[in-house]
Amino acid sequence: MDRDRSSDRFLEVNRELWDSLVPIHKRSRFYDLDGFLEGKSSLQAIEREEVGPVEGRGLLHLQCHFGMDTLSWARLGAEVTGVDFSPRAIEEACALRDRLKLPAEFICCDLYDLPLHLEKRFQIVYTSYGVLCWLPDLPRWGQIVAHFLEAGGRFVLVEGHPFLNVFANGSQESSLRIAYSYFHQPEPTRWEVDGDYADPQAQVNLPSYEWTHSFADILNALLQAGLELESLREFPWAMDQCFPFLEQRPDSFWQIPGGVNSIPMLFSLRMRKK
Repeated sequence: MDRDRSSDRFLEVNRELWDSLVPIHKRSRFYDLDGFLEGKSSLQAIEREEVGPVEGRGLLHLQCHFGMDTLSWARLGAEVTGVDFSPRAIEEACALRDRLKLPAEFICCDLYDLPLHLEKRFQIVYTSYGVLCWLPDLPRWGQIVAHFLEAGGRFVLVEGHPFLNVFANGSQESSLRIAYSYFHQPEPTRWEVDGDYADPQAQVNLPSYEWTHSFADILNALLQAGLELESLREFPWAMDQCFPFLEQRPDSFWQIPGGVNSIPMLFSLRMRKK
């Protein structure tokens, strides 16, 4: 399974960024690492419902960051493997695994190179929240997902809605304002990182390179890889404060002020391999 290396220079910058974010995320209220260590699950009800029972089932978690969700699935009885391209994130994931004495395997590699590092197939492949913008090639991503699923296996994605990508999200924005194209471009957008979703006051001082993908891009990548659609849901709230004027709900998600359910902000997708 050959891959296009033309985006590697952007991915290397992003890898450096994500290495630097690990200590910021570990100490943030957003991730609540102390609560997790005391037994709190990092999983939301949406993904638990979409994935379903996991006890005794093999689960591959793509773009797992420093492993809190992966280990939360392990606590529910899944036989988990987590993958991320950040060495520092995987180092921390392994440290958490060992501290909590949970069975889990972690692999540090670029997602597109995963077939070179892993031979197993899984009943469940899972990924969530802020993952697709870091991927330059969604058709290739769809092939990777399908490659690691057993026949009859399930893929679950919970992600920010691509419609949000058209709106300006600077710290001074006070309402929704269209500023960007909805459609994918081969070259990524360079962002000068100002704070972080987990800690807006964090000093990052590194750029990121991100790709926009439409809903059609996402769905077609998976359909063309041979998966069948089981469920598609959209929600009028977001996982993080992606716009400064959003207000937080009691369940920790973020919404348009006043609870106006006006636009899709999050979606879940469940697919099955034939």
